[in-house]
Amino acid sequence: MKKVLKLLVLTFFAGCMTSFISCKKDAENPPVTVPVVTTSAVSMIATTSAETGGNVTSTGGAEVISRGVCWSTVHNPTITDNKTTDGNGSGTFASIITDLTPNTTYYVRAYATNSSGIAYGSEISFKSNPVVVGLATLTTDVVTSITYAYAVSGGNVTDDGGENLAEIGICWGTAVNPTTNDSKTQYLPVARNFISSMDNLKPSTKYYVRAYAINSAGTAYGNELSFTTTSVTPVIFNPDLTYGSVSDIDGNIYKTIQIGTQLWMSENLKTTRYNDGTSVPYVPDDIEWRNLSTPGYSWYNNDGSSYEETFGALYNWQAVNTAKLCPAGWHIPTTAEWVTLTTYLGGENVAGGKIKETGTTHWLSPNIGATNETGLTGLPGGVRWSDADDTEHQFRSIGQNGSWWSATSSDPSGFGADFFSVFASGSNGLSNEPTALKTDGISVRCLKDN
Repeated sequence: MKKVLKLLVLTFFAGCMTSFISCKKDAENPPVTVPVVTTSAVSMIATTSAETGGNVTSTGGAEVISRGVCWSTVHNPTITDNKTTDGNGSGTFASIITDLTPNTTYYVRAYATNSSGIAYGSEISFKSNPVVVGLATLTTDVVTSITYAYAVSGGNVTDDGGENLAEIGICWGTAVNPTTNDSKTQYLPVARNFISSMDNLKPSTKYYVRAYAINSAGTAYGNELSFTTTSVTPVIFNPDLTYGSVSDIDGNIYKTIQIGTQLWMSENLKTTRYNDGTSVPYVPDDIEWRNLSTPGYSWYNNDGSSYEETFGALYNWQAVNTAKLCPAGWHIPTTAEWVTLTTYLGGENVAGGKIKETGTTHWLSPNIGATNETGLTGLPGGVRWSDADDTEHQFRSIGQNGSWWSATSSDPSGFGADFFSVFASGSNGLSNEPTALKTDGISVRCLKDN
């Protein structure tokens, strides 16, 4: 019995010693837990950035190997969202949040990582600042390439005002401080530097021009510049050729030139009367012109004093179809007769250059291939479109292309008639264009009857 009691005492003593040793080891090596971290207040909030941070108040019994903040546009962000990495260890740290979207609510938490895992601080929300948009800043380019009806300018945007621009261009008028309510060009802002042309200008006229740029804050204008268009000068004929002449019933005298078997008028027709003495109706009103179904004519821009002498008149095809526009013994050429000219000159791909007036006095640069070796002296008299809504858009393309009626109407619908064109740029061709509306205003050349 004593042996049993002794054995029990020894067993109890051994168990107590084991427990004591284990407790001593636990006290010397406490278990590792995740760190304890708090989130700092968010400050210095801007449109795309903010400042915050955290404080690791307990390492959890192991080294803090990384710390920082994480953020998202939804609650409870984690390190799988956007995050910073701001060193290691305990104590306070600062973090800078970047690449934010303006005027957006974000949620941010500090984090700390040790061998036990990741701990997060409390969640704080904040809203990034909205973009404050101001007017753009820009300058107006010097005006160049000034002619009687055309000039070139442009602009340079030095500051977009804080957001993408919606529209850029230049505006011009005959009064100071032109705005986008005046004549203008408009472009999508694919670049901050741009070049733009002003066409359909009036000869011998002073204009004012400004570049403009539009964003949500409004329309900004560049510095104002002024320029004066040149006057319309006389036709430049080929000095190496011998010309004949013919007069119309109004007493206008036109140079004529022999080209192959054909005798052509070397100037655009400008008569205001048929060859029987009756008047061709003058129709300056744009609405009346658009709805006209009877013969009529006009001067370019309704400005006979500037354009009549050099460019002649613009006639609708109803006037052409009377067969009385040209002087007696002359007629408006048919499409077949235009093709005879084109063929004689080597085909439509080269004929245009051979019939165009040379230089850039009346034609815009570069006036591709112009030699006027035929003496026909084609001029860029523009057109008057009958389907435009207003006068500014009815009269177009002076200086850019010359077009002449054919006496042929090949349009099956009956609404159109043939015409031929040459251009300042793009080709040397004399093109048999798709039909124009018979109500359009186009130049006329006359051909001697056989």
